Amino acid sequence: MMQKIAKFIYFKIMKWKLVGDFPEVDKCVMIVVSHTSYADFFLGLLIRKVWNKEINFIGKESLFKPPLGWYLKWVGGAPIVRNKKSDTVAAIADIFKTKKVFRLSLSPEGTRKKVTEWKTGFYYIAKTADVPVVMVAFDFGHKQVKISKPYFTTDDKEADFKIYKSFFKGVVGRIPKKSFVV
Repeated sequence: MMQKIAKFIYFKIMKWKLVGDFPEVDKCVMIVVSHTSYADFFLGLLIRKVWNKEINFIGKESLFKPPLGWYLKWVGGAPIVRNKKSDTVAAIADIFKTKKVFRLSLSPEGTRKKVTEWKTGFYYIAKTADVPVVMVAFDFGHKQVKISKPYFTTDDKEADFKIYKSFFKGVVGRIPKKSFVV
């Protein structure tokens, strides 16, 4: 029932399209671009229901205190300790080991502000956890969510990043001036 409601909202009310099929993977790092607004989170929650797939995210541990923490865990959030002494990449890779299904969604931009370069943590998480990277474009300019097939990291980070970034060419975020430009 929830999927039908989500599809009605997404396709009929918002009049958005889906490009690509959700890959048959239980574990992956999903990089979502362009992240320009808090509204991206809610689009993500909606598209999860359209796909009817469990998709997770991480957040700093302090966000997961009740009552907000209950909601964040319910919608797929996982708390992570982020400080100078912790190895965040290893801690997140360990989450993959403990879960049967864990599709980690995050923004390589690392912020909703305008950036010219991506953070590389997603790449090292995927490499360390030995899971593929799946690219997801939230393209407000074309009113579509586009999803890629899974790509495993190689030993050539520069070549991998060219593939990743080329997927997002022409994608416009909710706030166009903050969009990541390839």
